[in-house]
Amino acid sequence: MIQIKDHKTGYIFDPWDYLGPKRRKLMEESWAGMFRQEILDELPVNEIASAFSDIYGRPTKELYMALGVLVLQQMQDLTDEETSKQVAFNLQWHYALDITEESDEAKYLCPRTLWHLRQLVTEKELDTILFQKITAKLARVFKVDASQQRLDSVHIQSNMRHLGRIGIVVQTIHKFLVNLKRQRPDLFETLPPELVDRYLPEKALGCFSMVKPSESERTLNQVCQDLFDLVRQMSAYPQVASLSSFQLLQRVLKDQCHIQEAEGQPAAVLVKAAKEISSDSLQNPSDPDAGYDAHKGKGYQAQLLETYSETKKQLSLITEVKVESATAHDVHALIPAIKSAAARGLKPTQVLADTAYGSDDNLERAQELGVEVIAPAMGAYRSDRLPLSQFAFSDSGEVVCCPQGQEPERVRRKQDHYRVAFPLTPCAACPVQDQCPTKQGKKYRYLRYDHKVFRLAQRRQVEQTEAFKQRYRFRAGVEGAFSAWDRRTGVKHLRVRGGKAVRFAVTLKAAAMNILRATAFKARKTDGLGSPLGVTFLVYRPFSVFKELIGRFLNLPVKILSWVADDYHYPLKSAA
Repeated sequence: MIQIKDHKTGYIFDPWDYLGPKRRKLMEESWAGMFRQEILDELPVNEIASAFSDIYGRPTKELYMALGVLVLQQMQDLTDEETSKQVAFNLQWHYALDITEESDEAKYLCPRTLWHLRQLVTEKELDTILFQKITAKLARVFKVDASQQRLDSVHIQSNMRHLGRIGIVVQTIHKFLVNLKRQRPDLFETLPPELVDRYLPEKALGCFSMVKPSESERTLNQVCQDLFDLVRQMSAYPQVASLSSFQLLQRVLKDQCHIQEAEGQPAAVLVKAAKEISSDSLQNPSDPDAGYDAHKGKGYQAQLLETYSETKKQLSLITEVKVESATAHDVHALIPAIKSAAARGLKPTQVLADTAYGSDDNLERAQELGVEVIAPAMGAYRSDRLPLSQFAFSDSGEVVCCPQGQEPERVRRKQDHYRVAFPLTPCAACPVQDQCPTKQGKKYRYLRYDHKVFRLAQRRQVEQTEAFKQRYRFRAGVEGAFSAWDRRTGVKHLRVRGGKAVRFAVTLKAAAMNILRATAFKARKTDGLGSPLGVTFLVYRPFSVFKELIGRFLNLPVKILSWVADDYHYPLKSAA
């Protein structure tokens, strides 16, 4: 049976009145007050209610409370056991989740129920809907201007062991043998006993972790040969091919080895050199979705798009978050992030990003969407050649003069390609002739380039201006956002592994960070009210239309603790 409580309708008698005015004020100014007033009734309970029966079964936990617990758990980076205790005893959690009863049914959530709820939310991808609803509500309440945003990625480590090549092969074989013994014991009995004794017992795995460096190459050849023999033997059974653990065996064999097949000779397995291993190869059989980045290491990355203000007078919100394998390149993340934010009414008109996002194609596609991308041009200067950006150009893309001031005799343009002819005599005496990008011809020295190269040169010229540096300096603020995100929610080192679980945790931590930011911003904005004086009313719907008039008449901040059947349920911030 489904339990859903109406959190929009206020109470006739305030259940939190026992806190007293000082503790009540602390509660309302904390994240708990923000969550209860703005977020709780926005949670998508109807989407998760479809997983339960309205007639049969035991009553569910109150669904607003249940979904809220998942968000608060990621906000404070708690285990399931710690979360269960917070629900049972923490007054802030009770206030945030609007739990007014004192029964175990209302204030107890066992770890198993929490795990089941998390699985439902993950499979239905409700974590994304939660993030979008929370972000949209905060953007409306605080009137966030989404025109200026910045984009960057952060590396995330899942809860997996970092294995070497020997460890990856050994753990994959062990996982398959355990699965095969459980699923198909008849086929398990056909395996060689020495192979089973080498990889199946947990104690035997420790032997591979103590391999001497001088013996590592020989050991790697041995375990890869065992891997090949196992795959070849089990490939004869179609019922084994559907096992995910066998598919991992095949993937590791493809990642780590070359198979040599010659006519009339048995197939041989050769171990790949380390530089031949692809970055998207399997890093750990317990987390097959994780990838490898040569700069940051194994794991995942989260693309984060957030608003910013040059004057810091508005709330900064994370408007888009997407979890990817660490192998994904940042260049592919810009356009999807812009489109996703635009689809939810948070479209930017200006995006700051680093060099990895600033390809020419990205800038052209973003411009078609009405978005200006401010990012340094990709690529580096050659130290032995003058860059094209040092030439002077006209607005139409034609070269006006070279870095030494020499004007061309003629410029020809065919579609998007340019050919510029410089006279031979002045160029022969040029002091930087060895570094000049022009090429010697019969009558002239020629400079050839296309419109894409011109745009790149034009961008490099703009990057040297003070105006560009003043606009681009706000991009660095996203690094501070990553630091605060990790300090507050522990996002860079997660308790879970696997693509879906990592996506769930990162997405809800982004939503939680938005709540924490909104709480801090509200505290800064209300500090100016200063006076602790105020008037508290219990207003019924027929009189709620007079709440602003009451405040203006008394010239004091008015706080509406509750009123009956009124959708406008959060306190007024001032009487003016």
